[in-house]
Amino acid sequence: MLCLGTAMTTPELSRRARKILQAVVAEYLHSGDAVGSRTVTRRHEIGLSPATVRNVMADLEELGMLEQRHTSAGRVPTEQGLRFFIQSLLKIRGLSPKEKDDIRARVTGASPDDVVQNASRLLSELTQHAVIIAAPDPQVARMSHIEFVPIRAGKLLAVLVGTDGRVENRVVTAAEPIDVARLDRIHNYLSTLLAGLTLDEARARVERELADAKHAYDDEVAAALRLGRTLFAIEPPRPADLVVSGQANLVDPKSADPDHLDRMRHLLRALEDKEVLLSLLDRTRTAEGIQVFLGAETAHAALVDSSVVAVSYGPEEQPLGAIAVIGPMRMNYGKVMSVVDFTADVLSRILIDSES
Repeated sequence: MLCLGTAMTTPELSRRARKILQAVVAEYLHSGDAVGSRTVTRRHEIGLSPATVRNVMADLEELGMLEQRHTSAGRVPTEQGLRFFIQSLLKIRGLSPKEKDDIRARVTGASPDDVVQNASRLLSELTQHAVIIAAPDPQVARMSHIEFVPIRAGKLLAVLVGTDGRVENRVVTAAEPIDVARLDRIHNYLSTLLAGLTLDEARARVERELADAKHAYDDEVAAALRLGRTLFAIEPPRPADLVVSGQANLVDPKSADPDHLDRMRHLLRALEDKEVLLSLLDRTRTAEGIQVFLGAETAHAALVDSSVVAVSYGPEEQPLGAIAVIGPMRMNYGKVMSVVDFTADVLSRILIDSES
């Protein structure tokens, strides 16, 4: 179910002003050209004369909803006008059963990584925009079991297997010699104790158990917990991997405008900067519903001429990652929001089922 985030204070507009603003935005998103009063009256059932429409458009300009970039030209929506349109006027078309079936059929894979890769490519193809997906964060991945393998004197390879099938290896130093039979009992104990917990939860559980006096006289349990403490104290989890698709969609091959090409170069460089992308997706992961960032709202200079439609995926109480579609201001918001929302829902179901 769609739930639009990134709220703004909505000004009061008359019904007539709303209809005219909606007509101007719709025309602009379709053509990219400035919109005049005659275009509005000719193509939309406004029931007003061009002169009246011009006066209302001038009022909308004073409110910051429209702007006239050139004298004697029509008007285009500002970021504020687009925001009002998205939050108050946009009618989002639901996907047809066939469109939903096609998405379900293509968002599949043998592993969680394959599923995320396929979802990214599919979204890029359906929207014709760039897509970034933050893969499930290792910090929120839940453990299935732990195994320790001796590799050399005093060193063990700890193999952490997630409920989603992901595997992470860490090398730990054992504070005391541990024979194979005892090591087998230790990782069985830790696997039972920590199964289903995230890394942070497992770390906290080990510390609680170590502080419990009942384990003070059980050498094997104490050794297991000390090894667990060493395991979770080293090598902080890597940041969530980012999957990027459709970068070429950002560049208009027909444009010879040097300013456009320069902006695109900056934007493509931004898509290579993981810190920039992760900060944007982190804002989505902690927010409710679909987020739409317009221009300056992205808080990144390279995205000042772009729009971003983003949503988290996974359980509502603890999202696994986030999806973002990056395109121009002239985006088909209704279509993009519908496709992103449903794809995130499919991705959530697949990854949650893989953990059960």
